Amino acid sequence: MAVVEQLIRAESDGSISFGNYELPEKKKLENFEHNGDILKVKTFKDITKLECNENFVYESVPGTAVTGFKESDGGVEFTVEGVNDAQITLGLLESTEYSVFVNGSAIGKMSTNIGGKLNFSVELSDGSSAKVKIEK
Repeated sequence: MAVVEQLIRAESDGSISFGNYELPEKKKLENFEHNGDILKVKTFKDITKLECNENFVYESVPGTAVTGFKESDGGVEFTVEGVNDAQITLGLLESTEYSVFVNGSAIGKMSTNIGGKLNFSVELSDGSSAKVKIEK
């Protein structure tokens, strides 16, 4: 897997890929249209953030590259890559319980707060990747 040089792209399976943790300075791409939604990504070595129709979707500290990001009524799944452990925040349904899986292993059930944010960490190093699946 590699960083997304164009910052965000649509994949043939309907998912999106975004983020470049190798950038020394913040870059952003706005008004990226995908399935009738308008997406905005900001990314560099310290943070990667995705918004959809001006609503929060994804944030990682430090920055990451995300591939195969796909949302459904039942949750979200994606693969994340980075050089260091990442703290990830997702924008989901508020006050809802989700099961979180990393590389096929359950890391527990977590509930979103009143704002719909779900926080968890993923262990990454030197460009390694992890498959994340969040189920309602």
